[in-house]
Amino acid sequence: MRIHILVLDGVFDLGLSALTDTLGTARQLAGLLAEPPTTIEVTLVGVRRRVRTAQGLTVPVVPVHSVHNPDVVLVPALGANMPDTLAARLARADVADAIVAMRRWSTSTAVVGAACTGTFLLAESALLDGQRATTSWWLAPMFRQRYPRVALDDSRMLVSSAGFTTAGAAMAHVDLALGIVRSSSPALAAQTARYLLVEPRGSQAEFVIPDHLAHADPVVERFEGWARQRLAHGFSLAEAAVAVGASERTLARRLQGVLGKSPLSYFQDLRVERAVHLLRTSTESVDQIAARIGYSDGVTLRALLRRKLGRGVRELRAET
Repeated sequence: MRIHILVLDGVFDLGLSALTDTLGTARQLAGLLAEPPTTIEVTLVGVRRRVRTAQGLTVPVVPVHSVHNPDVVLVPALGANMPDTLAARLARADVADAIVAMRRWSTSTAVVGAACTGTFLLAESALLDGQRATTSWWLAPMFRQRYPRVALDDSRMLVSSAGFTTAGAAMAHVDLALGIVRSSSPALAAQTARYLLVEPRGSQAEFVIPDHLAHADPVVERFEGWARQRLAHGFSLAEAAVAVGASERTLARRLQGVLGKSPLSYFQDLRVERAVHLLRTSTESVDQIAARIGYSDGVTLRALLRRKLGRGVRELRAET
């Protein structure tokens, strides 16, 4: 399996290392299997001769025009990880050249994957239009506004869709690499994960800081403030609209556009965040915590936690 890692100037050091080290570990472990999969060959490629990481380290790359068509292309994150710096980075000329290369590789049936801010580079190519994808949770509002044709599910750690695989924030580079290995050999991916002590993690939801996302839009921010004061009282779209100074339709549209959620769904996210905090920092019973966030009993809260986070009360409390 020929894997090209497309490295642009200012690449996120941790992301690049996570890809190369995970794939390198898989290559070393392959010989331990009874039925070794196809050999993993990794090549670092670039659209410029000189490439440095965000921390200033030189990356030896092979020019994209001098390599054969790969089976897989992976795009690690860029070091610019906030909306303003990322937007400026995406406007540079090497991004346009990288887009040309990605489109060519995609046409040749290569699987293209990206993680963290690297997903923006892939989305810039329009190859993700009409596809499902994920990205760094804190950049989800920017992603939705910039690429409205992409079906973003920022709660997921890894999303595969018709020849493309995208991964969430920072350490999701490991999940991306393991996902590529798994497509060739589930046994090797499992072995590699064990050696690297990587636990299964399908969601970013637990790591999301809701009020950070809310600051992307003043209406959404006002709704978030209102909701936090109303968790124990229940949800009312009419009351929320009055509180934020917008119509119900406008409020729903702004929430959907910025967060990809309905007002009620975001309200539930805030309930989950509060419940997890109380489970980890107090000795209150599940029923008591449920009452504090507006549920009549702990059964409903347990079901919500399992649905949103994929974990139960015992698991969450055991992590304290």
